[in-house]
Amino acid sequence: MNSFDKRQEGFEKKFALDEEQKFKAEARRNKLLGLWAAEQLGKSADEAAAYAKEVVAADFEEAGDGDVLRKVTADLAGKGVTEQQVRAKMDQLMAEAIAQVKAGV
Repeated sequence: MNSFDKRQEGFEKKFALDEEQKFKAEARRNKLLGLWAAEQLGKSADEAAAYAKEVVAADFEEAGDGDVLRKVTADLAGKGVTEQQVRAKMDQLMAEAIAQVKAGV
Protein backbone atom coordinates (compact mmCIF):
# COMPACT_ATOMS: atom_id res chain seq x y z
CA MET A 1 0.00 0.00 0.00
CA ASN A 2 1.48 3.32 -1.03
CA SER A 3 1.20 6.61 0.86
CA PHE A 4 -1.74 7.80 -1.27
CA ASP A 5 -3.74 4.69 -0.38
CA LYS A 6 -2.92 5.10 3.31
CA ARG A 7 -3.95 8.73 3.19
CA GLN A 8 -7.20 7.90 1.42
CA GLU A 9 -7.96 5.19 3.97
CA GLY A 10 -7.33 7.68 6.77
CA PHE A 11 -9.78 10.17 5.26
CA GLU A 12 -12.40 7.44 4.86
CA LYS A 13 -12.03 6.38 8.50
CA LYS A 14 -12.31 9.99 9.69
CA PHE A 15 -15.42 10.54 7.57
CA ALA A 16 -17.03 7.39 8.99
CA LEU A 17 -16.21 8.47 12.54
CA ASP A 18 -17.56 11.99 11.95
CA GLU A 19 -20.82 10.59 10.53
CA GLU A 20 -21.21 8.21 13.47
CA GLN A 21 -20.70 11.05 15.95
CA LYS A 22 -23.19 13.22 14.06
CA PHE A 23 -25.79 10.45 14.18
CA LYS A 24 -25.22 9.90 17.91
CA ALA A 25 -25.43 13.64 18.63
CA GLU A 26 -28.71 13.97 16.70
CA ALA A 27 -30.20 10.98 18.50
CA ARG A 28 -29.05 12.39 21.86
CA ARG A 29 -30.49 15.80 20.99
CA ASN A 30 -33.82 14.22 20.06
CA LYS A 31 -33.92 12.30 23.35
CA LEU A 32 -33.16 15.47 25.32
CA LEU A 33 -35.81 17.33 23.32
CA GLY A 34 -38.33 14.60 24.07
CA LEU A 35 -37.56 14.80 27.78
CA TRP A 36 -37.91 18.59 27.69
CA ALA A 37 -41.22 18.37 25.80
CA ALA A 38 -42.50 15.70 28.19
CA GLU A 39 -41.77 18.05 31.07
CA GLN A 40 -43.76 20.79 29.32
CA LEU A 41 -46.63 18.32 28.91
CA GLY A 42 -46.52 17.33 32.59
CA LYS A 43 -45.68 13.67 31.96
CA SER A 44 -44.43 11.35 34.69
CA ALA A 45 -40.88 9.95 34.58
CA ASP A 46 -41.97 6.72 32.88
CA GLU A 47 -44.19 8.58 30.42
CA ALA A 48 -41.36 11.03 29.72
CA ALA A 49 -38.95 8.21 28.88
CA ALA A 50 -41.50 6.63 26.52
CA TYR A 51 -42.22 10.00 24.91
CA ALA A 52 -38.51 10.66 24.40
CA LYS A 53 -38.28 7.33 22.54
CA GLU A 54 -41.19 8.41 20.33
CA VAL A 55 -39.34 11.63 19.47
CA VAL A 56 -36.16 9.70 18.61
CA ALA A 57 -38.20 7.31 16.43
CA ALA A 58 -39.89 10.23 14.66
CA ASP A 59 -36.52 11.25 13.24
CA PHE A 60 -36.47 8.14 11.06
CA GLU A 61 -39.59 9.17 9.11
CA GLU A 62 -37.68 11.43 6.69
CA ALA A 63 -34.31 13.07 6.23
CA GLY A 64 -33.59 16.19 8.26
CA ASP A 65 -35.06 17.63 11.42
CA GLY A 66 -38.47 18.52 10.02
CA ASP A 67 -40.19 15.35 11.21
CA VAL A 68 -39.02 15.83 14.80
CA LEU A 69 -39.84 19.54 14.74
CA ARG A 70 -43.38 18.87 13.46
CA LYS A 71 -44.07 16.15 16.04
CA VAL A 72 -42.92 18.12 19.06
CA THR A 73 -44.51 21.37 17.85
CA ALA A 74 -47.85 19.62 17.29
CA ASP A 75 -47.69 17.93 20.69
CA LEU A 76 -46.90 21.23 22.45
CA ALA A 77 -49.35 23.38 20.50
CA GLY A 78 -51.91 23.20 23.30
CA LYS A 79 -49.30 24.46 25.78
CA GLY A 80 -48.63 27.68 23.85
CA VAL A 81 -45.16 26.61 22.71
CA THR A 82 -44.36 27.90 19.22
CA GLU A 83 -42.37 26.26 16.44
CA GLN A 84 -39.68 28.92 16.88
CA GLN A 85 -39.35 28.02 20.56
CA VAL A 86 -39.03 24.32 19.71
CA ARG A 87 -36.42 25.12 17.03
CA ALA A 88 -34.44 27.25 19.49
CA LYS A 89 -34.56 24.44 22.06
CA MET A 90 -33.39 21.97 19.40
CA ASP A 91 -30.41 24.21 18.61
CA GLN A 92 -29.55 24.60 22.28
CA LEU A 93 -29.82 20.87 22.93
CA MET A 94 -27.73 20.04 19.84
CA ALA A 95 -24.79 21.91 21.33
CA GLU A 96 -25.30 20.04 24.60
CA ALA A 97 -25.62 16.69 22.81
CA ILE A 98 -22.42 17.25 20.80
CA ALA A 99 -20.53 18.02 24.00
CA GLN A 100 -21.92 14.87 25.65
CA VAL A 101 -21.01 12.64 22.68
CA LYS A 102 -17.49 14.07 22.52
CA ALA A 103 -17.12 13.52 26.27
CA GLY A 104 -18.33 9.95 25.91
CA VAL A 105 -21.26 10.48 28.27
